Amino acid sequence: MARSGPVAAGPPGGDAGGRPLYGDLVARLVGARLGRSAKALVLDLDDTLWGGTVGEDGPAGIVVGQGSALGESFLALQAYARDLARRGIVLAVCSKNDPETARLPFAEHPDMLLRLPDFAAFVANWDDKATNLRRIAQDLRLGLDALVFVDDNPFERALVREHLPMVAVPEVPDEPALVARCLADAGYFEAVTLTEEDRGRAGAYARDGERRAPGTPDFGQTDLAGTLAGLGMRLVWRRFDALGLPRIVQLVNKTNQFNLTTRRLREAEAAALIDDPGAVTLQMRLVDRLGDNGVIAVVIGRFSGTDLVVETWLMSCRVLGRRVEEGTLAVLAAEAARRGARRLVGLYRASGRNGMVADLYPRLGFAAEGEGRWVLDLAGYAPPADLPMAVEAG
Repeated sequence: MARSGPVAAGPPGGDAGGRPLYGDLVARLVGARLGRSAKALVLDLDDTLWGGTVGEDGPAGIVVGQGSALGESFLALQAYARDLARRGIVLAVCSKNDPETARLPFAEHPDMLLRLPDFAAFVANWDDKATNLRRIAQDLRLGLDALVFVDDNPFERALVREHLPMVAVPEVPDEPALVARCLADAGYFEAVTLTEEDRGRAGAYARDGERRAPGTPDFGQTDLAGTLAGLGMRLVWRRFDALGLPRIVQLVNKTNQFNLTTRRLREAEAAALIDDPGAVTLQMRLVDRLGDNGVIAVVIGRFSGTDLVVETWLMSCRVLGRRVEEGTLAVLAAEAARRGARRLVGLYRASGRNGMVADLYPRLGFAAEGEGRWVLDLAGYAPPADLPMAVEAG
């Protein structure tokens, strides 16, 4: 069976054009008889199972349910997954997210079709997804070749394909309304018969997952260096400008998780920074062979003597794990030094939602200088030699 993408299915025909489709349908049935059908559907959450980012928008701000075409599109995927579970297909979650936040929509959003008891494994953390899929397979006691992994993010799909080629990773459409059909047409979950044991299998897995005591097995780590180097990433930076203001303000006011201080900014305030001689401003765009990710990070620093105090530093969670923060620091340090700064002073203010960056400054080589205050001596700083991206002014 194909492991990386869908095969368009259609009614078998008598002409040569219909024979490949007919052959594909026959191959699916033969594969099902031989036990080659997938046994588990592993789902990303944000912009896959619902629209939006729950860590930024909260459960009330995500898009799912009746009343809008987009909400109904995500509901269609949930309905498809629920129907698979009734046929004995095991459901699991693999999400880059705060674990408690990731569970909230299942418990609180009234329009969700899927609920927490529907999942036999629920893995939400900040590890790479190849490592987490290994964890899920071991937890479910299934082979990796039994998993189908669905994620809207092209980077995550490419990562899993490279490191876990035995996992089926469909190239799902950008249009959410087409995702369920894409999975159905691919024939990953073909079955010849349906027994009562099949009907109860998914529930049994879920109950077994609740009974298993959490352990600390070694799931292995994914070597990301080669993958990142092969992406051809370019981190393109510009100072604040009028063209970028709408996206800058949107990111500043929406981003909660990778946000060191969660300070908010009105557009007039952002515009005033463009010509402010006492400020250093950066907007960062990430481009790679998979596409243009747009502006994904914003930094605002203000001079205090020979210190540049970083008042705002935030980044989209879609590019986590790609070392963008290290590239951003390289640009910030160079700009600060060019304008006469001797030190960078980084501020961290806990908000209850930004715990993922509590240790960002020490990880980047800053030293503690009081509560929530970290310093970096620019004279002793050098960008990492192995940074997997070109950094350039745009």
